[in-house]
Amino acid sequence: MRWGWPRKRCSVACRRRWVVAGCAFTKGSSVTENGPEEVWRIPIDRSQSPSREPGPIDLRRNFLQAAYSGIPTFMGVPVCLDQEDLRAGGVDVAVFGVPLDSSSGHRGAAYGPRALRSDERYLFNTPELLVNASTRVSPFNLLKVVDYGDAAVDIFSVEKSLPSIAATVREVADVGAVPVILGGDHSLMIASVGALADLYGPDKVGVVHFDAHPDCHEHIFGHRVTHGTPIWRLIEEKRIPGKNFVQVGLRTPTGPDDALFNWMRRNGLRTHFMVEIERRGFAAVLDKVIEEVLDGPEFVYLSLDIDVLDPAFAPGTGTPEPGGLTPRELFPAFRRLCAETNVIGMDVVEVAPHLDPGYSTTMNARRAIFEGLTGLAMKKAGMVSADYVNPIASGQLKFPLT
Repeated sequence: MRWGWPRKRCSVACRRRWVVAGCAFTKGSSVTENGPEEVWRIPIDRSQSPSREPGPIDLRRNFLQAAYSGIPTFMGVPVCLDQEDLRAGGVDVAVFGVPLDSSSGHRGAAYGPRALRSDERYLFNTPELLVNASTRVSPFNLLKVVDYGDAAVDIFSVEKSLPSIAATVREVADVGAVPVILGGDHSLMIASVGALADLYGPDKVGVVHFDAHPDCHEHIFGHRVTHGTPIWRLIEEKRIPGKNFVQVGLRTPTGPDDALFNWMRRNGLRTHFMVEIERRGFAAVLDKVIEEVLDGPEFVYLSLDIDVLDPAFAPGTGTPEPGGLTPRELFPAFRRLCAETNVIGMDVVEVAPHLDPGYSTTMNARRAIFEGLTGLAMKKAGMVSADYVNPIASGQLKFPLT
């Protein structure tokens, strides 16, 4: 007998059991109205839950607690369950997960969102006390940041998951908040960037894509929806023009081949290979990246495949490539882009915690997001000078004597 949902209509007792389990049914409904494959999309029925005022929910019992204590949310921030909570809370940033890796050759990135929430090893989970060491900015005191849970995904189909991911991005963006997406594999960018392009206009959104790989193949082994094809899809489907993509850190020997290299040039992609960074220095390349992404677009989306880092710093990913960026290069880049451009969304993808023996991959991915949040806080506070750092922390000024 093949496993699956029953084709007959549920009894009253059956409906009650599934309401308790979290499936919402209306009178006379059937679990198979949309086919058995649609059950993953059924939201929790909260009609019988006690009423509450909408707004973020702080899950901490105590103000100061270890990061490995309590119910894990991203860096200990409160939770929002729906758009009413986002609106009522005046949320600036909503972090949510996309636990999907069905388009990857090496699985495991689906566990990335959980790891990014729970694998902090030593810091306290008190966001109000976190201070950026380079700028002396406390991002969680300037921004209202919440955890928005995870987008619904079909664990067997990235194609069926994309509309749900896009809908979650729109839920956040429609209330004026910045979606920060915890991947999951890079296929999610098809949905996230596509949703924001639909909202703001395709010509108005630029993408800064940090990656060891071009991710603009037409297909991989005949499959067109994979973690290696999102940019091709977005360009060929006219969601985003090629000139609005700025790529940083490419270095893999598996691509692009000559045909793909020429396709990238014809479509106007601005690509900065690692050899350019080695020759010119990362600071000069980053200045160029900021200039390029502001050449036309009004809004910016940041996409970080953690394999842009050298495997010495990020071994926990399915496709590591030697010779990559260092955290000392990546962190200020994320902070500067968020402070000096109009960032409307970001993702951090391809964290595979089962391949991360020293937790360095998760730690660096989380810290990159923290740097991005710092940049967003700086922009909100009007700290928009180029490459701002605190003058005392940077050694430009001496500590006062009194």
